[in-house]
Amino acid sequence: MLAGYETSSAWDLEGGRHCPSYVRGWDPDRRDWVERIYYAGGAEQVWGPYTIGYLEWDGSSWIDQPSPAFRAEEEWEHGSVYEPNLIYADGKWKMWYVAGSNQEDYLVHGYAESADGRTNWTKHKLFAPPEMKVFDFYPIQTPEGYEAVFSRVWLAPSKAPAETGLWWCRCDRPSSDLSDWSESVQIMNAKNQEWHSGPWRPAAHYSETDPNRMLVFFDGIYRKNEPGPFPFEFTLGCLELEWSNAASE
Repeated sequence: MLAGYETSSAWDLEGGRHCPSYVRGWDPDRRDWVERIYYAGGAEQVWGPYTIGYLEWDGSSWIDQPSPAFRAEEEWEHGSVYEPNLIYADGKWKMWYVAGSNQEDYLVHGYAESADGRTNWTKHKLFAPPEMKVFDFYPIQTPEGYEAVFSRVWLAPSKAPAETGLWWCRCDRPSSDLSDWSESVQIMNAKNQEWHSGPWRPAAHYSETDPNRMLVFFDGIYRKNEPGPFPFEFTLGCLELEWSNAASE
Protein backbone atom coordinates (compact mmCIF):
# COMPACT_ATOMS: atom_id res chain seq x y z
CA MET A 1 0.00 0.00 0.00
CA LEU A 2 1.53 3.30 -1.08
CA ALA A 3 -0.16 5.56 1.46
CA GLY A 4 -2.69 5.60 4.24
CA TYR A 5 -5.54 8.02 4.85
CA GLU A 6 -3.99 10.12 7.59
CA THR A 7 -5.07 13.46 6.10
CA SER A 8 -7.16 12.64 2.99
CA SER A 9 -9.98 10.54 4.46
CA ALA A 10 -12.53 13.38 4.36
CA TRP A 11 -12.50 13.43 0.57
CA ASP A 12 -11.30 9.99 -0.63
CA LEU A 13 -11.93 7.31 2.01
CA GLU A 14 -15.51 6.24 1.26
CA GLY A 15 -15.09 6.05 -2.49
CA GLY A 16 -11.55 4.75 -2.60
CA ARG A 17 -8.71 5.87 -4.86
CA HIS A 18 -9.09 5.32 -8.59
CA CYS A 19 -7.37 6.02 -11.90
CA PRO A 20 -3.74 6.73 -10.84
CA SER A 21 -1.54 8.96 -13.01
CA TYR A 22 2.14 9.43 -12.13
CA VAL A 23 3.82 12.70 -13.12
CA ARG A 24 7.00 14.58 -12.27
CA GLY A 25 6.84 18.35 -12.47
CA TRP A 26 8.07 21.66 -11.11
CA ASP A 27 6.58 23.21 -7.96
CA PRO A 28 7.11 26.99 -8.28
CA ASP A 29 6.38 27.63 -4.59
CA ARG A 30 8.97 25.15 -3.35
CA ARG A 31 11.21 25.81 -6.36
CA ASP A 32 11.88 22.12 -6.74
CA TRP A 33 10.91 19.12 -8.85
CA VAL A 34 8.24 16.93 -7.23
CA GLU A 35 6.75 13.52 -7.96
CA ARG A 36 3.02 12.99 -7.64
CA ILE A 37 0.42 10.32 -8.25
CA TYR A 38 -2.88 11.97 -9.15
CA TYR A 39 -6.08 9.98 -8.66
CA ALA A 40 -9.85 10.30 -8.30
CA GLY A 41 -11.33 10.01 -4.83
CA GLY A 42 -14.89 9.72 -3.58
CA ALA A 43 -16.12 11.24 -0.32
CA GLU A 44 -19.51 9.50 -0.29
CA GLN A 45 -19.40 6.10 -2.05
CA VAL A 46 -17.51 4.07 -4.63
CA TRP A 47 -19.85 5.24 -7.42
CA GLY A 48 -18.95 8.91 -6.92
CA PRO A 49 -19.23 11.82 -7.27
CA TYR A 50 -15.44 12.22 -7.51
CA THR A 51 -12.81 14.89 -7.11
CA ILE A 52 -9.14 14.66 -8.14
CA GLY A 53 -6.14 14.90 -5.82
CA TYR A 54 -2.70 13.41 -5.42
CA LEU A 55 -0.09 11.69 -3.30
CA GLU A 56 3.31 13.39 -3.18
CA TRP A 57 6.70 11.77 -2.67
CA ASP A 58 8.69 13.29 0.22
CA GLY A 59 11.88 11.32 -0.40
CA SER A 60 10.89 8.29 1.66
CA SER A 61 7.12 7.81 1.34
CA TRP A 62 4.00 8.95 -0.50
CA ILE A 63 2.06 11.60 1.45
CA ASP A 64 -1.70 12.03 1.12
CA GLN A 65 -3.18 15.53 0.98
CA PRO A 66 -5.91 17.09 3.17
CA SER A 67 -8.03 18.26 0.22
CA PRO A 68 -8.45 17.52 -3.49
CA ALA A 69 -6.57 19.61 -6.03
CA PHE A 70 -9.31 19.67 -8.67
CA ARG A 71 -13.11 19.75 -8.54
CA ALA A 72 -15.97 19.95 -11.03
CA GLU A 73 -16.91 23.56 -11.74
CA GLU A 74 -18.77 23.59 -15.05
CA GLU A 75 -22.38 22.56 -15.64
CA TRP A 76 -21.29 20.11 -18.35
CA GLU A 77 -19.19 18.21 -15.77
CA HIS A 78 -22.31 17.08 -13.86
CA GLY A 79 -20.55 17.47 -10.50
CA SER A 80 -17.93 14.73 -10.91
CA VAL A 81 -14.38 14.58 -12.33
CA TYR A 82 -12.19 11.48 -12.57
CA GLU A 83 -9.84 9.41 -14.78
CA PRO A 84 -7.05 12.04 -14.70
CA ASN A 85 -4.06 11.79 -17.04
CA LEU A 86 -1.33 14.36 -16.54
CA ILE A 87 1.95 15.45 -18.04
CA TYR A 88 4.25 18.36 -17.17
CA ALA A 89 5.15 20.39 -20.27
CA ASP A 90 5.77 24.02 -21.23
CA GLY A 91 5.97 24.96 -17.54
CA LYS A 92 2.45 23.70 -16.82
CA TRP A 93 0.76 20.71 -15.22
CA LYS A 94 -1.60 19.64 -18.02
CA MET A 95 -4.55 17.38 -17.23
CA TRP A 96 -7.03 15.51 -19.37
CA TYR A 97 -9.93 14.02 -17.40
CA VAL A 98 -13.42 12.51 -17.56
CA ALA A 99 -16.48 14.30 -16.21
CA GLY A 100 -20.01 13.02 -15.77
CA SER A 101 -21.41 9.73 -14.59
CA ASN A 102 -21.24 6.11 -15.77
CA GLN A 103 -24.66 5.49 -14.22
CA GLU A 104 -26.18 8.30 -16.30
CA ASP A 105 -24.39 7.04 -19.44
CA TYR A 106 -22.99 10.54 -19.75
CA LEU A 107 -19.24 10.95 -20.24
CA VAL A 108 -17.44 14.02 -21.46
CA HIS A 109 -13.71 14.69 -21.65
CA GLY A 110 -12.22 17.86 -20.21
CA TYR A 111 -8.88 19.65 -20.05
CA ALA A 112 -7.30 22.13 -17.63
CA GLU A 113 -3.80 23.23 -16.68
CA SER A 114 -2.08 24.83 -13.71
CA ALA A 115 1.34 26.28 -12.89
CA ASP A 116 1.64 24.29 -9.66
CA GLY A 117 -0.75 21.37 -10.28
CA ARG A 118 -2.93 22.11 -7.29
CA THR A 119 -4.34 25.68 -7.53
CA ASN A 120 -5.41 28.28 -10.08
CA TRP A 121 -6.44 25.86 -12.78
CA THR A 122 -7.45 27.40 -16.06
CA LYS A 123 -11.13 27.43 -16.99
CA HIS A 124 -12.19 23.84 -17.53
CA LYS A 125 -12.33 23.20 -21.26
CA LEU A 126 -14.35 20.67 -23.22
CA PHE A 127 -11.82 18.41 -24.98
CA ALA A 128 -14.05 15.67 -26.44
CA PRO A 129 -17.88 15.79 -26.64
CA PRO A 130 -20.17 13.27 -24.91
CA GLU A 131 -21.09 11.50 -28.15
CA MET A 132 -17.47 10.33 -28.55
CA LYS A 133 -17.51 8.66 -25.10
CA VAL A 134 -13.79 9.18 -24.59
CA PHE A 135 -12.99 7.66 -21.20
CA ASP A 136 -9.21 8.13 -21.01
CA PHE A 137 -6.72 10.21 -22.98
CA TYR A 138 -3.14 9.17 -22.21
CA PRO A 139 -0.47 11.45 -23.77
CA ILE A 140 3.26 10.70 -23.88
CA GLN A 141 6.22 12.70 -25.13
CA THR A 142 8.33 11.22 -27.93
CA PRO A 143 11.36 12.51 -29.86
CA GLU A 144 9.02 13.67 -32.65
CA GLY A 145 6.47 15.40 -30.42
CA TYR A 146 3.55 13.87 -28.56
CA GLU A 147 1.42 10.79 -29.02
CA ALA A 148 -1.72 9.71 -27.20
CA VAL A 149 -3.67 6.51 -26.75
CA PHE A 150 -7.29 6.88 -25.67
CA SER A 151 -10.30 4.68 -25.08
CA ARG A 152 -13.84 5.04 -26.34
CA VAL A 153 -16.34 3.10 -24.25
CA TRP A 154 -19.94 1.96 -24.51
CA LEU A 155 -22.06 1.82 -21.35
CA ALA A 156 -25.49 1.16 -22.82
CA PRO A 157 -26.94 -2.40 -22.72
CA SER A 158 -27.02 -2.50 -26.53
CA LYS A 159 -24.20 -3.88 -28.67
CA ALA A 160 -21.12 -1.69 -28.69
CA PRO A 161 -20.58 0.20 -31.98
CA ALA A 162 -17.50 -0.39 -34.11
CA GLU A 163 -15.68 2.70 -32.79
CA THR A 164 -15.58 1.33 -29.24
CA GLY A 165 -12.03 0.39 -28.22
CA LEU A 166 -8.56 1.93 -28.16
CA TRP A 167 -7.31 4.68 -30.48
CA TRP A 168 -4.00 6.39 -31.24
CA CYS A 169 -3.17 9.91 -32.45
CA ARG A 170 -0.23 12.34 -32.45
CA CYS A 171 0.50 16.07 -32.25
CA ASP A 172 3.57 18.31 -32.41
CA ARG A 173 2.62 19.78 -29.02
CA PRO A 174 0.35 18.70 -26.15
CA SER A 175 -2.62 20.67 -27.45
CA SER A 176 -5.80 21.23 -25.46
CA ASP A 177 -7.80 21.09 -28.72
CA LEU A 178 -8.63 17.63 -30.01
CA SER A 179 -8.80 19.05 -33.54
CA ASP A 180 -5.05 19.80 -33.40
CA TRP A 181 -4.26 16.11 -32.97
CA SER A 182 -3.90 13.89 -36.02
CA GLU A 183 -6.63 11.74 -37.47
CA SER A 184 -7.10 8.92 -34.98
CA VAL A 185 -6.23 5.30 -35.77
CA GLN A 186 -8.16 2.52 -34.07
CA ILE A 187 -5.70 0.01 -32.59
CA MET A 188 -8.12 -2.28 -30.74
CA ASN A 189 -11.85 -2.98 -30.93
CA ALA A 190 -14.34 -4.14 -28.32
CA LYS A 191 -14.66 -7.73 -29.51
CA ASN A 192 -15.41 -10.05 -26.61
CA GLN A 193 -12.28 -12.07 -25.88
CA GLU A 194 -13.91 -13.82 -22.88
CA TRP A 195 -11.37 -12.38 -20.44
CA HIS A 196 -12.04 -8.83 -21.60
CA SER A 197 -14.24 -6.69 -23.80
CA GLY A 198 -14.41 -2.97 -24.32
CA PRO A 199 -10.86 -2.02 -23.18
CA TRP A 200 -10.24 1.21 -21.28
CA ARG A 201 -7.67 3.02 -19.09
CA PRO A 202 -4.73 2.61 -21.50
CA ALA A 203 -1.14 3.36 -20.50
CA ALA A 204 1.35 3.51 -23.37
CA HIS A 205 5.12 3.07 -23.32
CA TYR A 206 7.74 2.44 -25.98
CA SER A 207 9.99 -0.58 -25.54
CA GLU A 208 13.53 0.20 -24.37
CA THR A 209 14.89 -2.52 -26.66
CA ASP A 210 12.81 -1.74 -29.78
CA PRO A 211 11.94 1.93 -30.47
CA ASN A 212 9.27 0.86 -32.97
CA ARG A 213 7.33 -1.26 -30.49
CA MET A 214 4.67 0.41 -28.39
CA LEU A 215 3.26 -1.44 -25.37
CA VAL A 216 -0.28 -0.42 -24.44
CA PHE A 217 -1.50 -1.74 -21.10
CA PHE A 218 -5.25 -1.57 -20.57
CA ASP A 219 -8.10 -2.52 -18.26
CA GLY A 220 -10.64 -5.16 -19.22
CA ILE A 221 -13.75 -6.68 -17.67
CA TYR A 222 -15.82 -9.84 -17.91
CA ARG A 223 -19.01 -11.05 -16.28
CA LYS A 224 -18.81 -13.77 -13.61
CA ASN A 225 -21.28 -16.63 -13.50
CA GLU A 226 -21.89 -15.93 -9.84
CA PRO A 227 -24.58 -13.97 -8.00
CA GLY A 228 -23.60 -10.91 -6.05
CA PRO A 229 -23.78 -7.13 -5.93
CA PHE A 230 -20.94 -6.76 -8.45
CA PRO A 231 -20.97 -9.68 -10.93
CA PHE A 232 -17.81 -8.63 -12.78
CA GLU A 233 -14.08 -9.23 -12.69
CA PHE A 234 -11.51 -6.67 -13.76
CA THR A 235 -8.48 -7.77 -15.75
CA LEU A 236 -5.28 -6.23 -17.14
CA GLY A 237 -3.99 -6.77 -20.66
CA CYS A 238 -1.20 -5.59 -22.93
CA LEU A 239 -1.37 -4.75 -26.63
CA GLU A 240 1.91 -4.73 -28.58
CA LEU A 241 2.09 -2.49 -31.65
CA GLU A 242 4.83 -2.65 -34.26
CA TRP A 243 4.96 0.73 -35.97
CA SER A 244 6.13 1.03 -39.56
CA ASN A 245 4.16 3.24 -41.94
CA ALA A 246 0.92 2.26 -40.25
CA ALA A 247 -0.21 0.73 -36.99
CA SER A 248 -0.87 -3.00 -36.85
CA GLU A 249 -1.43 -5.47 -34.05
